[in-house]
Amino acid sequence: MPNRFIPQFVSQLQSIPSASMSLGQSRCRSRRLRLLFTSLTLGLALSWASSWADRVAAQVPSTASEPPPPELANLLSRIDTAASAGDLAAVMRFYSPNFTSADGLTYNTLKQTLEDLWKRYPDLQYQTTLESWERQGDAITTVTTTTITGVYPDERRDLNLSATITARQRLQNDQIVEQEILSERSELTAGDNPPTVSFNLPEQVTPGQEFDFDAVVMEPLGERLLLGAALEEPIGVENYLNPAPVELELLSSGGLFKVGQAPKSPDDRWISAVIVRYDGITAVTQRLRVVDQAGN
Repeated sequence: MPNRFIPQFVSQLQSIPSASMSLGQSRCRSRRLRLLFTSLTLGLALSWASSWADRVAAQVPSTASEPPPPELANLLSRIDTAASAGDLAAVMRFYSPNFTSADGLTYNTLKQTLEDLWKRYPDLQYQTTLESWERQGDAITTVTTTTITGVYPDERRDLNLSATITARQRLQNDQIVEQEILSERSELTAGDNPPTVSFNLPEQVTPGQEFDFDAVVMEPLGERLLLGAALEEPIGVENYLNPAPVELELLSSGGLFKVGQAPKSPDDRWISAVIVRYDGITAVTQRLRVVDQAGN
C-alpha cells in the first residue's frame, strides 16, 4: 500500500533526493542525468490516502445559510473524535462495507490505506469545512474541503506534508457509501530551506487536449544547480502497488516547463513535480481532471 514507500523515499533523501518524470516534451532544453529512483508516488499516495480521511475533522462554516441536519453534524463529530484518537476500527464503522469511490477505492483498500497512513504520520492534523449538503431521499450528499498537515519524523531529515482535498460524499444510514474527489493538491518538503515552487497546471482539460505545466522556483537561481522531474500517472489503486521508475533532470533554468497531452478518454491524472536543491526538496502533486464536453 502507499505508505510502504515512505522508508525508501526518506533513505533516498539522505543522499540525492528522488524525483519523477514522464510528461511529454520539455519546453526548455535540459541535460538529463541518468539517475533512476523508486517512484515518488508517495506524494500522490499521501494526498489520495488523506482524501479518504477528509471527513475526519469537520467544522461547519459560520456563514452557512442554514445549519446541516443534526444527524450529519453528529456523524461528522463522531468521525472526528475516532480519527483524532487513531481508532481505525471506530472510523471504519462509519463506512459502508460496500463503499466505493470514483478512483476505485473499496472498503478494504481504504482500511489498509488509513492504517498505513496513521502509522507513518501519527500526528496528522485535519481541518475540514462542510461546503454544502443536500438531502436526496434517505441519503445525504456533502461536499467538503479538507486541509491536512503532518510530519514524517526521521532522525536525519523530516518530511513535511500539506494537502488540500475537495470531495463529494454520499451518506446513507450514518455511513459513507460513495466518494468522488473533485480536486486535490499536496506538497511534500524536506531540508533546511526547501525551494518555494509556483505550480501552474489547469484544473480541468478535455480528452486529447494539450496543456502547459510549469513548476517554477521563486528564489533567484544564482550559481546554484537544480535537479527536477515531472510525472504523469493515471489515478488508480494499482499505481500504489506498482511504483514507476523516475528520472531526474539537471535543469538549465529555474524550474520545469512541460507540455502534456490528456488521454483520449475521460480519465483523471496525477501530475507531480519535484525540485531538488542542495538545501532542500519540494514535491508537489495535483489532480488533473479530464472531462468530456458534457462534464463527465
